[in-house]
Amino acid sequence: MRKTSYIARRKYMMRKVLLFTLVITILLLPGEGWWGGAVNFGNRMPMGKDSFSFNLYGDKSYNQSTPLLISTQGRWLWSEEPFRYTFRNDSLIVDSTNNEIQTGQNGSSIAEAYRFVSKRFFPATRKWPDSLLITAPQYNLWIELVLNPTQADVYEYARQVLANGLPPGVLMIDDNWTNYYGEFDFDRKKFPDAKMLIRMLHNMNFKVMLWISPFISPDSAAYHELSQKKLLLLDNEGNKDLSWSDAQKPLLIEWWAATSACLDLTNPEARLWLKEKLNKLQKEYGVDGFKFDAGDATFYDSPNLLSYKKVSPNQHTIEWGKVGLQYKLNEYRAMWKMAGQPLVQRLADKSHSWEELQVLIPQTIAQQLAGYTFTCPDMIGGGNILSFKEGAEINQELVVRSAQCHALMPMMQFSVAPWRILNKKHFSAVKKAVELRQEYLPYIIESIDNSVARGVPALKPLEFDYPNQGYDIVKDQFLMGETLMVAPVVTSNNKRDVIFPPGNWEYKGEIFTGPSRKKFKVPLDEILIFKKQK
Repeated sequence: MRKTSYIARRKYMMRKVLLFTLVITILLLPGEGWWGGAVNFGNRMPMGKDSFSFNLYGDKSYNQSTPLLISTQGRWLWSEEPFRYTFRNDSLIVDSTNNEIQTGQNGSSIAEAYRFVSKRFFPATRKWPDSLLITAPQYNLWIELVLNPTQADVYEYARQVLANGLPPGVLMIDDNWTNYYGEFDFDRKKFPDAKMLIRMLHNMNFKVMLWISPFISPDSAAYHELSQKKLLLLDNEGNKDLSWSDAQKPLLIEWWAATSACLDLTNPEARLWLKEKLNKLQKEYGVDGFKFDAGDATFYDSPNLLSYKKVSPNQHTIEWGKVGLQYKLNEYRAMWKMAGQPLVQRLADKSHSWEELQVLIPQTIAQQLAGYTFTCPDMIGGGNILSFKEGAEINQELVVRSAQCHALMPMMQFSVAPWRILNKKHFSAVKKAVELRQEYLPYIIESIDNSVARGVPALKPLEFDYPNQGYDIVKDQFLMGETLMVAPVVTSNNKRDVIFPPGNWEYKGEIFTGPSRKKFKVPLDEILIFKKQK
């Protein structure tokens, strides 16, 4: 890389193990901005103007991350393992232990850099997850049922979807449908006849996903079975010299739901055990797929952790991701690498607020520029359960604008029931957004298909197609595919400025010529979608 100021290698002796720390400092070019690293900071991208630092090792961002940084000037940086990246004093500083960092420059734009790195490091597979995730809205039962899903309530939610004029799609039964974490079978008290329920949902044209995690409750039969077979992550009990073969005690990990043991997915026997459990759910009950939660690298970042194969915390996340490749119906919230694969990547739970709505576009752009085509922008209105606790105030306009923001993205997902919280006027606007998505669905599918075939983002920042003209700062508009520019309302005043890049852009029969800027007043039930004219 031409502007790399120095490459320094430092050697340290720590606990009798020789470690090599590679440090690279890159001088930033005038006006240069960078995307990459942790998706959860997408609203801070492009990076470079302000001081910022994050360590990808044991990623604590609770969303997807990648060992990739790409710049608006065509420069790129990649490593097979996690690293720390810091923007400070007009420099990008990257340091990594025991790992090679690759750098280069291809062209002078982020599009040229992206096309190069995607082809080299995560080539397009042409594979899709289940297309129903895209062709219809998704319905996640988390906000409505929280930790108490029951057979009756699941069926009633599905019935209400159809009764209120929304199309059937993928229905996700979230946490606590089992007796214990790791049991992988229905709680008979909550689901007395799960097979019949799923058959009824299929007859209503829904497909059914179940929430799962890699964690195992210590008071479950599964824990005792897996412990005896050494298929759980083990605890070195503070002895750094203890080998996996000599260790016996399962490691207990604290996560948001409990303190639990965890499957050791570096062990092929543990992977086989899990596959048999999931396949049995499909064969016995008709389950269509799984929501793979809680695979965050931070849960594996413990000095006491011993695994069958010694890997980084981030590699454990990859092993969890590989499980999902066996199921076309899948969803992940946390991921490390695995770009270009047919895995659905949802943004982390957002609060019910305008501030959180405003991060959906830049964070989705960050997902796409990390190589994730099949992205889902959290849940409509927000997925943070604390925003919907009893007595919480619901902003109906915010729910509408959230649905509109989802409508032209690769996926849209409901959780809080819009027919329950919205009056007729606002619910009608939400349904109109769903109908508009159906109208544009052939184009959305074409854009996604182009992405998985050619290795380009389906959803892009303006900077991608119009480089080095100042559009890198636009965070409330996006390009979908080759010809559409979408500018949702993400504030409370029903007004917004739209920035038009070069070309002629059509909306409702009127042509807007760029480069220019124009103010719009946007009615509650409208989305600004501009089509570029040839």
